[in-house]
Amino acid sequence: MATVCSVRPAPLPEQRAPTTTTQLSINTSQTGTPRAVPHKHIPYCSPGTRPPSSQLDTPPASPPSPSQLIETTSLTYPPHGFNKLSNDPPVYSITAEKLSQALDHLATQPLPSAQQVFPWLHGLHAENQLQLAFFIARKKALRRTPKCIRGLTVVKAGGDLSHSKLKGAIAPEEILVPLQAAKDKKTEDQAEFLEADPKDGFGVRNFQIQACKMATVSDIVVYRDGRTPKEEAERLAKRLSRAQAAWQKKVDGLQFGGRLFNTFIVSDEYAVIESDQRELVALDSEGCITGTVVDFFHSERVEMCSMSAASEIAHNVWLGPTPDPAVEAATSVLPSAKADSFDIMVEASDMAQMPDERAFNLLEELIERKAYADLVENAIPQLEFPGSGAIMPPTWSQAEVDGLLSTCEWIYRQAHAQVYMDKRRDSRLSIGAEVDEDGDSLMQSADELPYGGRRILIHCTDGYTESSLLALAYYMYAECVPVHDAWLQLHREKGRNFFAYGSDVALLRAVQPRILQASPKHSGNLKQLCPPVPDWLEKMDGSLPSRVMDYMYLGNLGHANNPSLLRELGIGQILSVGEPVSWNKAVTGWPSENLLFVDKVQDNGVDPLTEEFPRCLEFIERGRRNGTKTLVHCRVGVSRSATICIAEVMNELGLSLPRAYCFVRARRLNVIIQPHLRFSYELLKWEESQCHKRGKPLRRELEWASIAREIAAMNKPYSRQG
Repeated sequence: MATVCSVRPAPLPEQRAPTTTTQLSINTSQTGTPRAVPHKHIPYCSPGTRPPSSQLDTPPASPPSPSQLIETTSLTYPPHGFNKLSNDPPVYSITAEKLSQALDHLATQPLPSAQQVFPWLHGLHAENQLQLAFFIARKKALRRTPKCIRGLTVVKAGGDLSHSKLKGAIAPEEILVPLQAAKDKKTEDQAEFLEADPKDGFGVRNFQIQACKMATVSDIVVYRDGRTPKEEAERLAKRLSRAQAAWQKKVDGLQFGGRLFNTFIVSDEYAVIESDQRELVALDSEGCITGTVVDFFHSERVEMCSMSAASEIAHNVWLGPTPDPAVEAATSVLPSAKADSFDIMVEASDMAQMPDERAFNLLEELIERKAYADLVENAIPQLEFPGSGAIMPPTWSQAEVDGLLSTCEWIYRQAHAQVYMDKRRDSRLSIGAEVDEDGDSLMQSADELPYGGRRILIHCTDGYTESSLLALAYYMYAECVPVHDAWLQLHREKGRNFFAYGSDVALLRAVQPRILQASPKHSGNLKQLCPPVPDWLEKMDGSLPSRVMDYMYLGNLGHANNPSLLRELGIGQILSVGEPVSWNKAVTGWPSENLLFVDKVQDNGVDPLTEEFPRCLEFIERGRRNGTKTLVHCRVGVSRSATICIAEVMNELGLSLPRAYCFVRARRLNVIIQPHLRFSYELLKWEESQCHKRGKPLRRELEWASIAREIAAMNKPYSRQG
């Protein structure tokens, strides 16, 4: 049973704690598995209009092939100058220094255009008739492996990626058929790559297959940690070399007269790599993140906490994420918003019960006696409150509403130092409390209270979901404003990004007269208790659009079709990507020049978006110059429009794709952004143009296979399969 009153230890200093990971992750969370941000979900994204079955032999239109063929060069091909460790199969030796140079060189090579590598990267299994019919139909030449793409795959012998992990490293089982399965077919030496392409279904977001697909067009480097025998690394390297030969024969029939890809073994011990080539190390030998390699999970967490960083929403009452010293160290958290600067914490959680008078009394005992300091040094008293969505209309009880209002009143008294000093309590309820000569508990005097009241932090894991019910209710109570004004003012004036459940808004609208009448700022005017409901609120279907930048919002078609809401948010421009608004512009008085419709862009993995970036970003910038905000939307607000927003963040903040992706993903609040494979690849190419624009040399932080692999790992906790 959840408690409603507890003592929260003060945060420990930042520690470089060991971390563990899953096979599909660069995750460095201390829990050992990727922690999904609570309450996010992956919405369904329609791929657009598919051709009828009678037209499946006609592939969708593709943009013309570029005139210039880009081919990636490599320092490992041909393998001249590398010591040959084995002839049959061929395996070469490579130093850690040379590996670092090879990876750095690869990061400076322009990628082939999207037209050259798609639809191959989507996955075109010979038995998947739906996928083949949609993407290539009779153009079987499109099934061939592109000759312009070349990678460098790093594989860790032993496969334990929880420690001693190099940049972009994967486990052998991610690309090789399990040895037992191979033994059943031929011999123990037999090796082959996994068939990555899905055999059935239609998919344009097959991020999970990219590492394996890229391994088939890559030189492969095997390394080992200090716990893995050298012989094991050698056996793995030979298996990979044989798999390369078998794949080339299967795909090309060795018609090119020689091996196109080769296998290498790092000759240096891992301790040497960790010492001399720190730029390669993602996780050290103890499993600690080094910070030299972009970590998607950590970056998302940092961006989320930065976006929802604690801020004051009312006198002495702050709203923010659950304090995490490790994340705070990576963000610009003001000293006034750090955990140890608060006197009381109120945690909103799905597991919490509604607090009652006894819980309030007990917490006041802890506060006034400072007995909690005897239990846990520097501990902070904490009250627990049910998370958002926990009180469901129309079945809520009067007790739940009483508890909500009592909590608001109690927080207000604490924040304003309005403690009833004449209250006498039974000493038996005191925890470690001192008593006077009559046996009564010693009460704290008003002079001993913090000046102006106690500082209170309302928090939850992400800082914007589970705490939104209490935050809205408290703001209504403290400021005597209806729920729609509380929602807007917290977003606009207080700068809070938070997700409000429809059930919470319905509850607060139903009990609004009672909350406002109890407010200390209630003037006695009955009209104040029942204000008219604005038009935009009646049209709301979900939460507000997501504020990605101060001047740019990301939303769905429903947001775009609610012009009254957009005006309330200061949004004066609408950028529609593939989905036009349905309201009459003339009736609403919306200037036509403040609308931009990007037509003929479906979420189908075929239609490109890159060529639309310049005019879309110029439209957004024009609104910014004119002092107005722009809503970027498609149908769901996760793929086409998210791609435009990522492109703008890269353009404005100069971020790489991995960092811009996490930036936008965190700010989409409860929805997982889902740019499909082609859009994501186009964004990686956009990174190249951004470097050129800034006069900087190209140097990608992560390669395509690693980016796709991390996106797949981040989304897996939310997928139905995961």
